[in-house]
Order: sequence, then C-alpha cells, then structure tokens
Amino acid sequence: MKMRRRRRRRRSPSSTPTPSSAAGRPPTGPTCPPCASRSWTSRGPPPWGHPGGHGGRGGGRRQPHGAGCQPGGPGSRGDAQRLAARLFHLDGFKRSQVAPFLRKNNEFSSLVAQEYLQLFQFGGQALDRALRTFLQALVLTGETQERERILGHFSRRFHHCNPGAFPSPDAVHTLTCAIMLLNTDLHGPRLGRAMTSSEFVANLSGMMDGQDFPKEMLKALYNSIRTEKLEWAVDEEEEEEEPGGGPAPPRKGSTSLVELPRQDGATTYRRGWLARKVLAEADGKKAPWGRRGWKPFQTVLKGTLLYFLKAGPPRRGSEPPGTPPAEAEEPLGVHHALAERASKYTKRPHVFRLQTADQRVLLFQAPSEEEMSSWISRINLAAALLSSPPFPAAVGSQRRFARPILPAAPSRSPPEEQHRAHEEWMERVAQELFEHQRNLPEKRGRARDLDEYRVKKEYLLYERRRYETYVQVLETWINSGAQDLEGWEAQAGAVAAPPEPPNLTKAHSSPSLAPESAPPAGVRVKRNISERRTVRKVIPKRNKNLL
Repeated sequence: MKMRRRRRRRRSPSSTPTPSSAAGRPPTGPTCPPCASRSWTSRGPPPWGHPGGHGGRGGGRRQPHGAGCQPGGPGSRGDAQRLAARLFHLDGFKRSQVAPFLRKNNEFSSLVAQEYLQLFQFGGQALDRALRTFLQALVLTGETQERERILGHFSRRFHHCNPGAFPSPDAVHTLTCAIMLLNTDLHGPRLGRAMTSSEFVANLSGMMDGQDFPKEMLKALYNSIRTEKLEWAVDEEEEEEEPGGGPAPPRKGSTSLVELPRQDGATTYRRGWLARKVLAEADGKKAPWGRRGWKPFQTVLKGTLLYFLKAGPPRRGSEPPGTPPAEAEEPLGVHHALAERASKYTKRPHVFRLQTADQRVLLFQAPSEEEMSSWISRINLAAALLSSPPFPAAVGSQRRFARPILPAAPSRSPPEEQHRAHEEWMERVAQELFEHQRNLPEKRGRARDLDEYRVKKEYLLYERRRYETYVQVLETWINSGAQDLEGWEAQAGAVAAPPEPPNLTKAHSSPSLAPESAPPAGVRVKRNISERRTVRKVIPKRNKNLL
C-alpha cells in the first residue's frame, strides 16, 4: 500500500516535474535554450540575453521558464552542469556573455559558477598564473560586488586545487583582489606614483586570516605583475574588427601610449581650438611655475581621450586632409572627469575647469560662450557614457582614507545601465557623506585625523556633484533618443552646463566708475593722492616688530 501511494503521488498532476526528476525523459512544454536545447547552437544565444522568459523573435506569447533557464531561476545541478559546459566551451556563447551567468546572488547562479570552475585545473600553479588563465576565459564585467563574487568562486576553486598553499579560501580571495588592484596601480593610465614592493607587502600585513603572507611570495607576485600585466579577454569578433593601423601617436618625448586604452573606432564628440592652463598635475600636486602658462591647441575629444595637437608645418599634397599634425602633446583621459564653469577665475572670459580621475586640474578657454558650454556638455557626456564602475579602495592595516581606483577602460554598458549605475553610486556617496558629517572629529584631536576628515569631506562633496552631473546628462541623453549630438546639446544645454556666476566685477580705479567702463588692457590708471593714502596700510611703530 505504501508503495502504491508513493507512485500515485509521483503521478499526481499537482506536482511539477523537473528535468532531473523525470528519469531521463525530456520535460514537457518549452525547453530552456541555453540549458537543454541544442537547436540554439546554430543561431547563437537567445536574443534577449536570457533575462526572464521564452518566446519567438516574431513577438509570440512568452512561455513560462523551464527549470534552470536563467541565472535567477530554480534549477538542478544537472541543468547547471550542462549550462556550465556550454559556457566553458563557448558553445553558442561569447566570452562577454559568460560572466552574467556566474555573478548573480542566487542559488542557481552559484551552482553554475561551481560547475564552471570545476572545469579549470589549477593544481600546482601559482596564483598569478591561475588568475591569468581564468581571465582569458571570460570577460569580467558587472558591478564591483558582482565581480568580487566571480573572483570568490575562483578563489574557492584555487584553494580546492592547492589546499596547502593557503589556509582558507578567504585568504586566496584577499590576495586575488590585491593582485587586481596592483595591476591597475602599476599599469593604469597616469595614476600617480606606482606602488612599490614594500608598500604592497605592508598593505597585506595581517590579511591572511590574521597572519602575514610570506614576504617572498608577495615579492614574487609583485615582480610578476610588474613584468607582465594581466591581460583581459575579448571576443574574437572585436579582435577582428580592430584595424591593424600604424603606431599610436607619440607623446611629448620618446615614450609611447601603451598605458592608455586604444580608441580605435571611438566616437569623436568635439573638436576645436582651446587654450590650456595646468593648475595641478597627477595626485593634485601643484604644477611647476614654468608649466602654468596658457598654450593654444587644436583639441579633439575622441572617446575618453582629449588630444592636444600643435599647429605644425604645412602638409604635403599626398597626405589626406584629416591627418593630425606630427607633433602632439600627451593626451588626457576624461573618464570619471568633471567639467565645470570656472566661476572663480576672472582674468579671462569663457574659461571652464576640468578635474580628471587622477586629480589633475586644468583650465580651458574657449573662443565664445556657446563653445564653452558645448565643451562642458560633451566632456561630461563622454565621461558619463564611458566611465566604468570604480574598483574598491586598496585595503591596508592602517585605517586611513583611500580613494577608490577608477579604471580607464571604457565601459560597454548601454546608457540605461550607466544611468542606473551612476544613480546607485550617487546615493551611496550621499549616504557616506551624511554619515561622515555626523561623526565629527574631536576639536583637540590629532592634526592628522583633522586633515583626513577634511580631505574625505572634500572628496565626497566632489563625488556627489560629479555623479549628479552624470545622472542629469544621461537623463537628457536618453530622453532625446541618444543619437544626435547637436539636437541633444540644444535640449540639454541648461542642464549640462553649471549656472552662470554672479555678475560681480572688481572696481578699477574709483567707485564712481561704472563696471562697463573698464580700461583696456595695458593702460595704467592714475589714482588721486587721497585714494592712495586710504589704500595705504598704516602700521604703528610699536607693532612693527611683531610682523
């Protein structure tokens, strides 16, 4: 009787069979394209990126999901194994489509990631060599937490293959993230002074489950990353599309542009004449006196790079008219940058201020007010569209404020995803600023603590203003159809450009002169004797020694 009841329960129509419980029989109804069906291999992956349902290309009615058909749906280990095998062998998928199935925070995505990593054999390999092999198999994309989740699966697999190398998977994960940050610090575009081997060892002090990593191992990893940077996987189609043109334009001097991302096929947002003045170099260091002068350049904004071209000698007739001059200044990256009107600079008209990801500060003068607003709008648009999510700040034993690392690689996400990511970061920065202002330092505290509090507050205020600008620019870009730059600029000029500064000018000679009657440049204005006496600073004799 018990056996019959069990069989009846199994045949009961109220229970929902799964592919794994059907004793090898195919499930009824539509099957999952990436998991079970083999008919999708000739056509590639589903056109909707497998988000949440099945349906034809012709707009047919969407059918309910099968078991384990998407990263967010329920599925058995058998479904996860089949999907992981197809992802590993790129059977109907590209390298850029592998990470979305491994980075989600749900049970089925974790099963797929476990089965996917089971296909890698890291036994006897060093951590950097295993990481290079893993990064060549997929394109590591997504938010910071999602990428850390994928690296967590890699760390557990490496620890399983090499159980005696590290005490726990958490130690492997900590060192893996440190290697990723080290690679960005050593080979990133102009991030200031590179991290030294001793600093890399000091930052990881006590991070191996409360103990120190072996210094010889850390030094070997540092030398390996410094000698050979981590290479990121790309799709084969993108490699074929890249033109095999000549060498990149040279920097000022003999160094090449190997650190900067290639801009082949990037959109040219604007070109025109600008005068440039450098206020601060990398890491916010004040520019030397000899480099602060104004210099005119033919400026081109292409992708995330600003090219500064000098007026060269006349060209030969055989050269095409669009060829840039042979002599060019070092290009400037505008990823994670912010362009604003320089309201505090009153010596020249039509001047805007640009602060870059590596804390450079520059002033640019445009020929007219309209061109200045156009440059501000388009620089902020390029930065908002192409800035990738930042990496977390470097972890160290000293609890000091550290800025997150801003990657220079351009983002490939659509404008809607960029807008959503910038909104999340804007809310996160606003919350962090609120908590920071609540926890005021002690008035009689150490000077270092007070200085760190001030630096972090200034950084958070700037980041909030930057993300607010990005969100506003992308909102107008999406609403305008995201196609025509001229039409978008006419619609979003008031939003993209900061407000006008107040109309306050300095008095030139006396209060009786109107602001419009300013003397021309180079003409000295004579003052009355009474005015000279009123301006002169009178110092009593008894206070001269105190100055």
